[in-house]
Amino acid sequence: MTVSTLSYWLASAPAFTGGARGAVEGKVDVAIIGGGFTGLSAALALARQGASVMLLEQGRVAGEASGRNGGQCNNGTAHDYGALSARFGKDIAKAYYRAHCDAVDLVERIVLEEGIDCAFRRCGRVKLAAKPQHYEKLVRAHDLLAAEVDENVRLVPPERMAEEVGSDAFHGALIQTTSAQLHPGRFAIGLAEAAARAGARIFEQAEVSGMARLPGGWRVTTPKGKVTASQILVATGGAPAAAPFGFFRRRIVSVGSFVIATEPLDAALIARLLPHRRNYVTSKNIGNYFRLTADDRLIFGGRARFAISDPRSDMKSGRILIQTMGDIFPALKGVGVDHVWGGMVDLTADRLPRAGEQDGIFYSMGYSGHGVQMATYMGQAMARVMSGDTGANPWAGLDWPSVPGHFGKPWFLPFVGLWYKWQDMIH
Repeated sequence: MTVSTLSYWLASAPAFTGGARGAVEGKVDVAIIGGGFTGLSAALALARQGASVMLLEQGRVAGEASGRNGGQCNNGTAHDYGALSARFGKDIAKAYYRAHCDAVDLVERIVLEEGIDCAFRRCGRVKLAAKPQHYEKLVRAHDLLAAEVDENVRLVPPERMAEEVGSDAFHGALIQTTSAQLHPGRFAIGLAEAAARAGARIFEQAEVSGMARLPGGWRVTTPKGKVTASQILVATGGAPAAAPFGFFRRRIVSVGSFVIATEPLDAALIARLLPHRRNYVTSKNIGNYFRLTADDRLIFGGRARFAISDPRSDMKSGRILIQTMGDIFPALKGVGVDHVWGGMVDLTADRLPRAGEQDGIFYSMGYSGHGVQMATYMGQAMARVMSGDTGANPWAGLDWPSVPGHFGKPWFLPFVGLWYKWQDMIH
């Protein structure tokens, strides 16, 4: 069987039918650059507010990170809550944590209001202790979360792991019970169709090559023409190579994340390995994440290699993931794999999102692996900010220095990978 290098989510999503035709021209209130979750969510919110909106996407809607992820929509941050509290204080740490919870609620609300068929399901997220000492950390994290910010957490001690995961590879777990999962490709197309119905003009294959400031606005240039906009929202994720995005390119580090999708699995095997069909993530720095799809495939991903995603790198990483999947679940050794793909995760140095205004340009990006929910949330939040509600941005006030020595190509990724491998060995 031939293995597809197209993301399973993109391969199984419907076509986007609401795209704009003709030339990029005229004048709009807002030009949005980027057709992933951030841009689509902002386009929907702004159009609903009555603004004239044009969204410009260099490729296809959701063609990059929004259509290439693990399909998890998790509550809570990517950070240790205690570390956040130590850095920022308890009140800010709670606000950051709850923003992620609010983001999952927003995704669910959009799915219901717009009738998006994307298999949204509250399933819970399981953090799996890869070492016995990792479970001790999970116990401390559970106690702090339950006491201060999230009652929807519970522990799975080592002796009860068989109830959650049919594998001997783990030593206990922490479950955040209200996390969710969805089909990100279908969700993105549903968002795009909803935004188009609301009046947003969405152009695919319209890469932005220039932005020039005008009195009272901007002129945005694409191969399909030029548009004048009163406001601009940059929602590109990884900063493009074009000159106008240099500020962001020095502050975002894009790292490859790689994913495989198996053939549909036998129901009895699923009941033995993953009976509750939750979202799963391991506790190592270079760890893995996995979940089942509605049609019973296992989506299994991770940073198999600290490298950029391209066809050759994706296939090499796919072979590592297949091996790792078999090590964790021996019963899956030899199972057919139908899709192998990669995508870029956009990281900030501290793995917190950044959003705001820079030299008159609004932006939101750097979700650091939590983009399904947070990008959707921030699209709507930035729509409010651009309409005058400055308090809508939960990340306002965070400084954002450039990464030393970083000018766009992350030459240092192999060294970062070695550092994390060493950390996983000794901790």
